[in-house]
Amino acid sequence: MRTAYSVETVRAAERELMARLAEGALMQRAAAGLAAACADLLGRVYGSRVVLLVGSGDNGGDALYAGARLARRGAGVTAVLLVPERTHGAGLAALRRAGGTVAGSGAAEELILRADLVVDGIVGIGGKGGLRPEAVPLAEYAADSRAAVVAVDLPSGIEADTGEVRGTAVRADLTVTFGTHKPGLLIDPGREYAGSVRLVDIGLELPEEAELEALQHVDVVARLPVPGAESDKYRRGVVGIAAGSARYPGAAVLAVSGALRGGAGAVRYVGPAADAVISRFPETLVSDQGPARAGRVQAWVVGPGVGDDASAVAQVLGADVPVLVDADGLRLADRSAVRARTAPTLMTPHAGEAAALLGVSRESVEGARLASARELALRYGATVLLKGSTTLVADPGGGAVRVNPTGTAWLATAGSGDVLSGLTGSLLAAGLSALDAGSVGAYLHGLAGRFAADGAPLGAHDVAAAIPEAWRDVRDALR
Repeated sequence: MRTAYSVETVRAAERELMARLAEGALMQRAAAGLAAACADLLGRVYGSRVVLLVGSGDNGGDALYAGARLARRGAGVTAVLLVPERTHGAGLAALRRAGGTVAGSGAAEELILRADLVVDGIVGIGGKGGLRPEAVPLAEYAADSRAAVVAVDLPSGIEADTGEVRGTAVRADLTVTFGTHKPGLLIDPGREYAGSVRLVDIGLELPEEAELEALQHVDVVARLPVPGAESDKYRRGVVGIAAGSARYPGAAVLAVSGALRGGAGAVRYVGPAADAVISRFPETLVSDQGPARAGRVQAWVVGPGVGDDASAVAQVLGADVPVLVDADGLRLADRSAVRARTAPTLMTPHAGEAAALLGVSRESVEGARLASARELALRYGATVLLKGSTTLVADPGGGAVRVNPTGTAWLATAGSGDVLSGLTGSLLAAGLSALDAGSVGAYLHGLAGRFAADGAPLGAHDVAAAIPEAWRDVRDALR
């Protein structure tokens, strides 16, 4: 599992390690990893033109020492010093000994536009509030150039703990981060600025509980429900789907399509779209008695396309089984009823729905996704899966937030969320916790989207059809 830790935790681990090492040894470890990554990106180091953007912090020192290593291999390295009087002295001396040169910010534009590689060492992981005015032109020059841009630890201007961007920030092709991932590298909008991320192990000893977790194939396959020899459709779990309406029958069909591929043994549908569901999926169990009288289920999904059917939402929330609330159900769910539930509740809003529930703008949610997911989970006493460019899953009791590493922009299509709801509800019915069901469902859904799209537009039904391929791909990680 990939993990990310807060700045405070990283700083504490660095202090403990530096107390056991010779002075400067930790920075040399970081610089060696940074130089190696730069060399790999350049391909040919000898004769290449490298520009270091050097701020006053340790990131500037890392960049200078890495630049010295590249200069010794024949690169032409120039350091642009933003705050000359506060530049890391030993790093600057090392660069000069290796044949590197120094320039002021006035010469930066021409240097950057002619460079093969630009190294962003402007601000460290403690930076707040975007780039300072004097650094903004450097980021703009780098964006306009043809050079590859490598960020040291984190692109300058990104908030390390949240991924928020509160002004201009450097856009990197590669970020070389040290010791552990930082949350801002995994959460949009910061993730978009980071490019590819390369982790360099510098020997930090970190606590067991991280700030963020990102499942990998091996973590997902360990959580997938697999039937045993004694399994039948009821032992595998029955998921109830309360979705759809006369106006939106397709939402019911798509939620059922996801649920049928999510690992439960049976899908029970309740709602006015029974004919549409049965015509597409005859294996579905249907009922017109309402959720409270539909029969035994191990989990419910409620909300996709239900319109204003508050009764169905209230009945599902009154059930003593895990419940997933999505779409219209989020608007109709009474917060006190959600908080009063003793069985797990999983809410799956997109940014607009989360904004309405929190009473803020959509832009506020998209700019602070981590804080928004945590706040919503706390307010409702529910696990929250915040959908979007970075899907997050937060438990109400705190702990590590799960961030989903799969997906594609082509998943931004009508009905895709209905498929995700059905898939995730099926995992709930099969026995996964709300946190695991949400994060595994998002992972499989994102992977299915990649397979279905393959670089081209897709429909939600294509995503559902690709779920078995995603499941097999994850399972094969054990082979």
